[in-house]
Amino acid sequence: MKKQVIIYSTEGCIECTMVKKVLTEENIPFEVRDVLANPDYQQEVEKFGFLGVPVTVVGDKAVKGFTNELKELIEIAKK
Repeated sequence: MKKQVIIYSTEGCIECTMVKKVLTEENIPFEVRDVLANPDYQQEVEKFGFLGVPVTVVGDKAVKGFTNELKELIEIAKK
């Protein structure tokens, strides 16, 4: 069973769009949480130790930005 994937983002965020595009190409479903639309989501991001977006979460692992670590998270999400 694939693990839930959450992307914390904001509208107009280029890196957020890139993360969503890669996940879509990998056929990985994800939930988008807009930190500007809901302050609770920003608090969730901060609990992972980040201030900005995008933050991609799979299980208890979180990655900020569009980095090589995202590839590792994608592999975890596929399991």
